[in-house]
Amino acid sequence: MSLISVRGVEKQYVLEKTKMTALTRVSLDIEAGERVCLMGPSGSGKSTLLNLIGCLDKASGGQIFIDGEDGSRLSDARLSAFRNRTMGFIFQNFNLIPVLSVFANVEYPLLLQDCPARERKRRVEELLEAVGLAGFGRRSPERLSGGQRQRVAVARALVTRPKLVIADEPTSALDHATGQAIMALMTELNRTAGSTLVFATHDPSVARYADRVVTLADGAVVSDRRTA
Repeated sequence: MSLISVRGVEKQYVLEKTKMTALTRVSLDIEAGERVCLMGPSGSGKSTLLNLIGCLDKASGGQIFIDGEDGSRLSDARLSAFRNRTMGFIFQNFNLIPVLSVFANVEYPLLLQDCPARERKRRVEELLEAVGLAGFGRRSPERLSGGQRQRVAVARALVTRPKLVIADEPTSALDHATGQAIMALMTELNRTAGSTLVFATHDPSVARYADRVVTLADGAVVSDRRTA
């Protein structure tokens, strides 16, 4: 069974009494451990599809199964627990909590899982070292560069050891060199941790870090190819 199975998914929005179609009968499967890039111009539907895969929104039609679970059938409480247990998220604007330290930001998902304090400390320190931020735990995110903040976001996404990591335009707020370094880091951690990585971008230089590129246009899949 695929980790992610998308079957005939559609998504419509109503904007000023006008129905707008964001996705049209999209189907694809993503296997465990894959690095898949959703690519396309603004308005192509890639972020919409990413939000549906991440159970942050619900489809207007079709079905999406994540690790065998249909998120649309779960209550809000069970869905939140499922996301926290199964997924890690990396956002283009980092979404760190400014009043918390770097350590506390990375630790937060583990608190939601009631992870014991000793294990939390071990995992956070291990991830901060892995992303090159050992010794930065007490700092405020406000005292970090953009690249360092994104490294914190990567550590936070991986600290629960999720089966699936979702990243929406993870390098768009970064300069080119820093963005490439972040993608190289995410690729290496994908290899070592075994998490499936699904990310959206419009930048070909970012897409090359995937082993599969799914291209969308006008809400439909127009290409699905391996990069090697």
